[in-house]
Order: sequence, then structure tokens, then C-alpha cells
Amino acid sequence: MIQSDFDASIAQEFGGQASTMDILAEVPFFDGPSLWTLIIRFCFNLLVCWIITHFLYYRKSHRREYYFTYIIFSATIFLILYQLQALKMEMTLALGLFAIFSMIRYRTEQLPIREMTYLFVLIGISIINGSGMTSSYTALIVTNLLFILVIWILEAAGMSRRKATKIITYEKIELIKPERHDELVEDLKNRTGLDILEVQVGSINFLKDTAFLKVTYVPAGDTFNDIDMITKFKNN
Repeated sequence: MIQSDFDASIAQEFGGQASTMDILAEVPFFDGPSLWTLIIRFCFNLLVCWIITHFLYYRKSHRREYYFTYIIFSATIFLILYQLQALKMEMTLALGLFAIFSMIRYRTEQLPIREMTYLFVLIGISIINGSGMTSSYTALIVTNLLFILVIWILEAAGMSRRKATKIITYEKIELIKPERHDELVEDLKNRTGLDILEVQVGSINFLKDTAFLKVTYVPAGDTFNDIDMITKFKNN
């Protein structure tokens, strides 16, 4: 048998060893149709994720750090998944790797529910767009449009209204009684100027006549204050 007739896959099947050049020869140096497919699907995925991030998320939150994170996250997941198809890697293993990777960084600090939801949505969209086609491009486009439509409807209906919390040391301890809850809320509104939604009474110190209150309110304007998300008081 001459060298040109050598089949690396047959050699491996019968216990032979394929050379490095034989393995590399199986991967073409340039594949025009495959490259265009990658570019088109990548641009489509990036466009969908950008629309959701820019017009639905950032329009209300104005948090540039999450804007950057969402776009890079979606692009990275798409490219990894797209390339994993060539390795014929099990999808369950791939999804497991993404789940671990996505949670490693965000377990170190409190991530607001709204930001976590958008992160999950963008991960899901990138996985759908980056995985192998199971039906048609029309079904893929409709799936992405449904994501955008559902999020837009919920945002327009005010279902994702931003909330923030503060821990307040409160001295009017007589107002923490359940029957005087309305008076408590009204006093806090007058003294803080916040649009208060809920007040929860925590630790009570009868020696100092103070109590810890967890106040949930609607932040004023579109600016975001990181300290609003602090919901625990730690003694040094």
C-alpha cells in the first residue's frame, strides 16, 4: 500500500497509530462555506444579544459593567459552542462547563435578580444559536424574536421594576408594632424621601430603644447605587 492510500481512521480502528500530519490533513486549511456560516450566525447572535442588552436592559439600568459582561459572555459562549460541534463533544458536558464557568465569578458577590435573569437569557440564546441546527433557520430566527418579544412585553408592563434595599437603625421603637405599621412607613417616607414599598423589622435592642429595619424602595432616577444592595449589617 502506498502512502497516499493510507487512511488514518482505518489505522486507528485496527490499533494502528496515525501520524500527526495525517490527523492535521483531516482539517482543511480554508473552508469558505463553513466560514461564512460562522460569520453570519455569529453576527446574528451578537445582534440579538445587543438588542436585548441595549434596548431592554441598559435603557433602565444604565450599568456599563453589565453591558460589557453580557456582550462578551454571549459572544464567548457562542464561539465555544460552535467550535465544540467540530469536536463532537457531548452537549450535556458542554452545558455543565458553561454552568460552572458562569457561576464561579458571580458567587463572589451579590448579583441582583434582574441582572442574573438577563445573564441567564443571554446564555440561553447563545447556546441555542451556537449549537447545531435541529430544524431550520426560520425556526431559529423565530425563537430569537420570541425571546425579544417576551422580554419587551414584560419590561413595557413594568414587571421588572427596579427595587433596592437599605438597613436603617430606627429609634422610634414604639412604631414597630404591627398595628402601627402604616405610621412607621409614613414616618420613614417623610424622613428619607424614598418611595418605600415594604418595611421589615429585624433585631430589636430594648436597652437602646432601637431596631434594625430592612426598607425596600424604588430608587429615584436611572442611576444605580451599589450600596443599595447591602441588606445585612455586620458587626466588626
